[in-house]
Amino acid sequence: MNRHYYVSDDLDDLERVEQELEASGIDTEQIHVLSEKDAELERRRLHSVPSMMKTDVVNAGTRGLYIGLVLAVLVLVGAYFSGWTKTSFGWVPFVFLALVLFGFSIWEGGFFGFQKTNSYFRPLQDKLRQGKHVFFVDVEPAQESVLEQVISHHPKLEVAGTGTAMPHWIMSGERKWHHFKKRL
Repeated sequence: MNRHYYVSDDLDDLERVEQELEASGIDTEQIHVLSEKDAELERRRLHSVPSMMKTDVVNAGTRGLYIGLVLAVLVLVGAYFSGWTKTSFGWVPFVFLALVLFGFSIWEGGFFGFQKTNSYFRPLQDKLRQGKHVFFVDVEPAQESVLEQVISHHPKLEVAGTGTAMPHWIMSGERKWHHFKKRL
């Protein structure tokens, strides 16, 4: 999948683009609008970026996971080679310490990630500060032509680049969540 970014200052036009894309077979979960005016997006029923996606919590949490894994292995290997596991307590305190370090590192990484803008959106921060809105679509290769056709009818959209799309498992989970909410 590929992600295509566009910038616009016209929410009415973005609403029409979203409706046309959905009518052409692109799911709502593939379409997002990033804006500093979330209330306007909600009022217009545009599919806004979830607050969790606006932060870098996933990337930072993943780094924390790797750091925690290294720390946990170091504790276990250090305890083994220093002979501390041959005491009456055995492995229990060291396994516990390794688990605590592992969990703390993930938590701390996520904590730092909540404080940063998503790394994918950082290059677009200037546009957002100018009051513009970032419209992006995750498409399969077979949907590229549909996207190009719809976008060609909207000259106000400024192409802002391409990037890596949301993983399939996240998009599938979001799709299932939306279907669940509709049933309620």
